[in-house]
Amino acid sequence: MNLFYIILSNFLSKKNKFIPASFISFLFFLIICSCGGAAKNPPVAKKAVLSFATPFDAPSPAWIKKTNSIIDSFYQKTICYREFSGQFLVAKNGHVIYERTNGYANKESKWKLTDTTSIHVASISKVATAIAVLRLADQKLISLDEKVTRYLPKFPYPGVTVRMLLNHRSGLQYYGYFTVGIWPKDQMLNNTNLLTLMQKNKIPLNYSPGKRFAYCNTNFAFLALIVEAVTKKDFPTAMNELIFQPLKMNNSFILQNKDQFNKHAQSYKPNGVKHSFIYLDGVYGDKNLYTTAKDLLLLDNALYTSFISDSLKNQMFKGYSYEKAGTNNYGLGWRMKEAAGKLSYFFHTAWWHGSTGIYARLEKEHITIIALSNNFSRSVYMISPLVLAFGNYPN
Repeated sequence: MNLFYIILSNFLSKKNKFIPASFISFLFFLIICSCGGAAKNPPVAKKAVLSFATPFDAPSPAWIKKTNSIIDSFYQKTICYREFSGQFLVAKNGHVIYERTNGYANKESKWKLTDTTSIHVASISKVATAIAVLRLADQKLISLDEKVTRYLPKFPYPGVTVRMLLNHRSGLQYYGYFTVGIWPKDQMLNNTNLLTLMQKNKIPLNYSPGKRFAYCNTNFAFLALIVEAVTKKDFPTAMNELIFQPLKMNNSFILQNKDQFNKHAQSYKPNGVKHSFIYLDGVYGDKNLYTTAKDLLLLDNALYTSFISDSLKNQMFKGYSYEKAGTNNYGLGWRMKEAAGKLSYFFHTAWWHGSTGIYARLEKEHITIIALSNNFSRSVYMISPLVLAFGNYPN
């Protein structure tokens, strides 16, 4: 740099002998600062912000007005046939067109439910767990047809694949049954315990892997362990990063323990008695998603975008079990209704303690129906009349 100063000084002096040395020094200082600043502060590329909001326009006010009379009639006659405690929502093109919230999150403290109150959605959790697995498959961290033992080396069933867990064709036994007598009911059970118990006690499969469909919560408990294994994060954190944060599902989380259980919305038996925390309530993946109807709508909207690749969405929204004739089938984390000459629709029901619900997706019509209750109610399952009002779907 000293050589550069001498050359600059000589050059300027030859051009104008009256240029003072102090000006030359000042000019040299500016050049040095400019070069140094460029080196220390390179331009930072802005990170692209992906949007997973609904890609569709809102329906017309006239359509909403006409349709709301149909929905309200259904809500009053079916959902509110008896006192309803929960959240009910219908959306078209990702836009809410009808919404009702009623009841208490905690009857004892008179804490009322609102549209932002997180409710335990029980087996609807499986939809979110499946989507997390598929997002990791898009990232090449999980292969659906790979054996589970690749991700969980101690898993004692070498013939079971990730896809078999997702579509309930693994043959695994339900942990609520096989843990009886081998796990103390005064100690909370978790997902890792399940793996240890199945290995240690040599719990047999109910049938050969891939042979037939049998709905079993244990499948999704192990999917949660796979998510933990490949992300190297606990399942609640992984779900937050994979799904809740990107979709701005601000009222969604995975319950982990009794302390959390007591702080959030409770669930009740038909006679109004509150369900207490039991040892099975620590297992997640198959359940333990606390969310709202509006947050589930954000998740539903994202499935019309690039949140998951088209290839994996096609695999998710198809049936895998045709051993028996009928309209019922199961995809990857989704129940479905299908029949010849009719449109297929996808949904998942929920039932754990007093938490019941349904989340239905009519893809052709871009209709979403969500009914969640924290006071045991079968009426939330009875959405067929409303589904049929929107298109030629199976009853």
